[in-house]
Amino acid sequence: MPRMIFVNLPVGNLDASMDFYKAIGFENNPHFTDETAACMVWSETIHVMLLTHAKWRTFTNRPIPPTSSSEVMLAISLIERDAVDTMTGAAAASGGTADINPVQDLGFLYSRSLADPDGHVWEAMWMDPAAIPSGDQPG
Repeated sequence: MPRMIFVNLPVGNLDASMDFYKAIGFENNPHFTDETAACMVWSETIHVMLLTHAKWRTFTNRPIPPTSSSEVMLAISLIERDAVDTMTGAAAASGGTADINPVQDLGFLYSRSLADPDGHVWEAMWMDPAAIPSGDQPG
């Protein structure tokens, strides 16, 4: 089995959250979806588990932060620069918030931040490693 990541997120409205994630390019895995949780697939190795607040509380007693707070920013890469704008537009049209942070355009790297309906922060990004200025490359 390959190494995988499952990001677990508490959501206030499971159906609305599923619609949001579908709109920005995730697919639903019905084998791990019921009335309390939905598995949304970004890639073969990256899955987002949307959990109702009641389901979330079966895993932890820690409080669910308000939608105005930010604990992490999850960055996902896109194949084309234009896809960053497409995803951000879809987020805004589907109950999320676009450009919650300043747009970053470094030429070789372009990113825009968005929040889902529950305030979880995502960064849609595109990068062309071949275009990184030689002084900026690690090593």
